[in-house]
Amino acid sequence: MRTTNYFLTIVLFFACTLSIHAQTMDEMWDSSVSGKANPNLKWFKEAKFGMFIHWGLYAKLAGEWKGKRYYGSGEWIMSQARIPVAEYKEVAKTFNPIKFNADEWAQLAKDAGIKYMVITAKHHEGFSMFDTKVSDFDIVDATPYKKDPMKALAEATRKRGIQFGFYYSQFQDWYEPNGGKNSWDFDETKKDYQKYYREKAIPQLKELLGNYGPLGIVWFDTPGGMTKEQTLNFVNDLRVLQPKSLFSSRVGHGLGDYRDFGDSEVPDTPIKGAWESIYTHNDSWGYIKHDMNFKTPAEIIRLLANVASKGGNLMLNVGPDGEGNIPEYSVKFLKETGKWLDKNGESIYGSTYGLIPAQPWGVSTSKPGKQYLHVMRRPLDGKLLIPDFKGKVAKVYNLVSQQQLSWKNTGKDIWIDLPVFEADAANTVVVVEYSGKIDDYDLKVPITVSGQYPENIVGATYARLKGNAKIQSLTYSHYYGDWKHTVCVTDIKSNNDEADFAIRVTEPGVYKIALEYSCAPESAKQEGSMTVNGQEFLFRTLRTSDFDKKAPLPFIKHVIATTTFSKAADYQISIRPLQNGIELFKLKSVILEPVK
Repeated sequence: MRTTNYFLTIVLFFACTLSIHAQTMDEMWDSSVSGKANPNLKWFKEAKFGMFIHWGLYAKLAGEWKGKRYYGSGEWIMSQARIPVAEYKEVAKTFNPIKFNADEWAQLAKDAGIKYMVITAKHHEGFSMFDTKVSDFDIVDATPYKKDPMKALAEATRKRGIQFGFYYSQFQDWYEPNGGKNSWDFDETKKDYQKYYREKAIPQLKELLGNYGPLGIVWFDTPGGMTKEQTLNFVNDLRVLQPKSLFSSRVGHGLGDYRDFGDSEVPDTPIKGAWESIYTHNDSWGYIKHDMNFKTPAEIIRLLANVASKGGNLMLNVGPDGEGNIPEYSVKFLKETGKWLDKNGESIYGSTYGLIPAQPWGVSTSKPGKQYLHVMRRPLDGKLLIPDFKGKVAKVYNLVSQQQLSWKNTGKDIWIDLPVFEADAANTVVVVEYSGKIDDYDLKVPITVSGQYPENIVGATYARLKGNAKIQSLTYSHYYGDWKHTVCVTDIKSNNDEADFAIRVTEPGVYKIALEYSCAPESAKQEGSMTVNGQEFLFRTLRTSDFDKKAPLPFIKHVIATTTFSKAADYQISIRPLQNGIELFKLKSVILEPVK
């Protein structure tokens, strides 16, 4: 897997430099899909939860090559280890996934509450996981397995009402002399990409679209080697074979039917239209036997709710091993997620983004006349605040138990009395039924600050800017494949540049205020000013790493002030440089912690 800024990142990675891809808030969620809505998008927008499967020869290697272990993206081992085509071809002779069971995989998806599945038919390694007549480097011709698992999986998913689709790497193909991005075997300056498309990519895509029944999705990746006009002809040619199939945005040139964000990326605010966030269950997309960092059921459930609260789908990846087994923790944790969805699915499936900005207690999703509150952190006193709610509330109740909850209006706010529930509950859903019109998601609504939460985080997204300050999305990694995305306030350089944050303190008391930021060595030791509660607090920036630009973005939580809010009210926190200079820091959030 790769983010859409692949070409820049991979060049910089192999040059051992840090890739930080920055976009302004106006640009960061720019249109990467066709201006015309596909009439078949309805099922996709309602599905909310998909399963990605990365499976290929890399699964057999399991993250090791010639006694050396590799970390990050297991499906990239051929590239990371610079394995020659001749040697990689030998791996196929030992690939025999006899434990693969299409019905078990499809049933796992069903049990997990999955609504669609996408599997790698051909990843960048160039090996085809289906019976292709275009190349003999495929699972039927090159391995002792001699069967087509894609045929069986397509049938098994459809029996269970799950939409099925293929991932296909249309440009990168490290096996082919004219395929994209193998520079260790082939001379990049002599490649004929159009020949590769004509002789392999397009014929194989036609096989996939013509031989496996109706497909819900064709998921492309890392476009290249074609102009927009060529890509349009490519897309139109394929649509004839599957007129109802959806094409992902990574087909390139804004010609997809829905938008895919970068790997492991969720927008901070709602995005209208059809889009998808893709995550993997552990750290690698393809199987690595020493990668055991699996997301817990609670983490999956909260991630799913967060993505749905922004209006999108979550497609969660699993990486089966070389024998055809899905890792045991993926099986176990996905089934637990399915149990939660079985009871709470109404708040996810068919929902749209929430109209209540993210609060310390969690996020919201919407259906007509209903707001679903996904309570992930219960306030200690059980009193949950919905600020500035303009609808007329009819009733409030727990989704699972249907127990009605008491609530009251206080000015523009709604306060709900929550019953006691498990402190570590992944996500307790409360339904608010209302009439009337409430405002769309409003970034101007003050962020709640309360002593009922161990910390109150006000993200950079909510900053109101002055001068040349910007809000940007930054992409970086700690190691290859470990893509991170965060939104920061940047370009605060002069005392005319400022970031202001509106907060609503609902519980008076003493609070510590910290700034979470990343500060390059050259930006360290500059002075800044934070004004809050009628007081100015001065600070000096701290470098967040002794490393040079090879380092990823490290963040520090720098306590700036201790202050007393004497009454419940709206306040503003203002941050600016004290002198003119270079960028003060990259500000990720303001954190307020109650002092007990």
